[in-house]
Amino acid sequence: MQTPSVALNIGADVGKDEIAMACAEGRFATRKIHNQRAALLAFLRDLPAGSRIGMESTGSYHELLAELAHKLGFVVYVLNPKDTRHYAKAMGLRGKTDRVDAELIARLIAHEHEKLHPWIPPTPEQRQIDRLLKRRAKVSRIRAALAQSFKGLKGFAAELKALRQRLDQLLARIDASVKALIEASEERKQHYARLRKITGVGAVVGSSVLNTLDRVPFSSADAFVAFTGLDPRPDESGQHRGRRRLSKRGPSELRRLLYLAAMAAAKTKTWKPLYKHYRARGLSTTAALVVLARRIARTAWSIYTHKTVFDPERLTKALT
Repeated sequence: MQTPSVALNIGADVGKDEIAMACAEGRFATRKIHNQRAALLAFLRDLPAGSRIGMESTGSYHELLAELAHKLGFVVYVLNPKDTRHYAKAMGLRGKTDRVDAELIARLIAHEHEKLHPWIPPTPEQRQIDRLLKRRAKVSRIRAALAQSFKGLKGFAAELKALRQRLDQLLARIDASVKALIEASEERKQHYARLRKITGVGAVVGSSVLNTLDRVPFSSADAFVAFTGLDPRPDESGQHRGRRRLSKRGPSELRRLLYLAAMAAAKTKTWKPLYKHYRARGLSTTAALVVLARRIARTAWSIYTHKTVFDPERLTKALT
């Protein structure tokens, strides 16, 4: 492939073993490259400076390409697979193959890159915390599923108890590892301590919120709320005023944790007046808890950004 002088827009459909590469400008035919360092470096070094490379988030398979491309100075976009599916529908695509997906991503990057946020690589500590928290969520779901599955079934109490104890030990070990990573940095440790002062924010919620705020530079509290997917999505057209629903964009586990924090906060002396205020306005239990989750997210962003302390009185000032 001859190196062009103009920056290109590259789409990558990432698989465990191979990556399909496409170019929006048609400078080369869609090709498949081994998802290995040497092969990827050979491809990337043949691209012109300033090129943009887009790929879907695929767990961990995309990480090598994203990191190598970023180190070489290219602009990298790691996309939400849901967004690319919607884009494919908007383009009228009926088929789905590696080639089609790579070409779609290349087209999306070429036309929409100004509206997208470039990917910023996490530090090794941030990546490890993120992985530990994801594994913790998986273990917690397994534990809950086992309890529900064996509910009402006699004769397995001893085995189920032993299994829960082993899972609890695994959760405790994960929590200890996350705590050690947080405390390895004095700045991160202080941020964490301030976030934990927010009523309703426990160790797991605090760790997840901290790692997100450490990882992504949010310009405002609204930006952080939108990232969590807790932002309301309007449904209006002409005279139509539909029901506002959550966008549910971004990391679902972080959104779930913030909602659980709101459930715990609603029972406390600090947050209960605010919760009852929204219930009195006619909001359902779920809607009121979502509002509390947003308030917790906004509070966390403010405390993290400005290095302030949690002030419960600010919550009730708006009610008087």
